[in-house]
Formats: sequence, structure tokens, C-alpha cells
Amino acid sequence: MFRVNKQILLFIAGCVWIIAGVNILRIGILTWMHDAHYSVLKIGEAVIVFLLFLNFVFLRLFRKHSHRISQKGEKNCLFSFFDAKGWIVMIFMITLGVGIRHSGLLPDSFISVFYTGLSSALIITGILFLIQGIKRQKQ
Repeated sequence: MFRVNKQILLFIAGCVWIIAGVNILRIGILTWMHDAHYSVLKIGEAVIVFLLFLNFVFLRLFRKHSHRISQKGEKNCLFSFFDAKGWIVMIFMITLGVGIRHSGLLPDSFISVFYTGLSSALIITGILFLIQGIKRQKQ
């Protein structure tokens, strides 16, 4: 299997988080455009979702995975930027998000706010992984 160093794992993690965030942001913005009522209130709600997910979920995951990667050897599996639990959680969250969106269980007003806030937190977390990789490169 293709092996990479710790720095590359951090860059891959950053890119995966950013790609996921941009994809979810795209869905949130498209949904927002179809439901543009109460935009100022929705912006405030999206900021709250962003802050909650960034501070209580994604920063913890960033620290956990950054630390775990820093403890690895110099040659690692390309996909080891997540541990097994991380991959299971990611697959579950993607499946849940797609299922809820396509089932119509939640209104577009919720999807637009939630996806916009969530995606922004994902993108920021991805940027943190990239910064960590750059710092590692300089060492």
C-alpha cells in the first residue's frame, strides 16, 4: 500500500475536511437561495451552529487526530489520518445527512442554516490541519 509521512497525513486530513465542508456549503447556499426569508435571523442562527460545532466537536477532533498523527511513524497508510472510529463516524454522518435531506424530514429553512454553519466549521477545521502540516514542514 502507498505510504506517506505525518506531514502528508495532515495535508490529506485538511483537504478531506475542506472538500466535505465546501460540498455541504454548496448544498446550504443552494437551499438558502430557495428560502431567503428572514435572512438576518438565519445568518445569526448559522453563526451559532458554526460556533457550537467548531468549539464543541471539531476542535476536539482536530486536537485528537493531530496528536494521534504526531505519534505515528514516518511511513503510514494514506487513509490513516482518521482512526477506525473516525471513519465510522464520518460514514454515519454522511449517510444521515443524505438520508434526512432526501427524505424531506427537515424543512429547507433548517437545512440552509444548519449546513451553512456546519460547513463553515468543517472548512475552518480543514484549514487548521493544513496549518499544522505547514508547521510540521518547517520543523
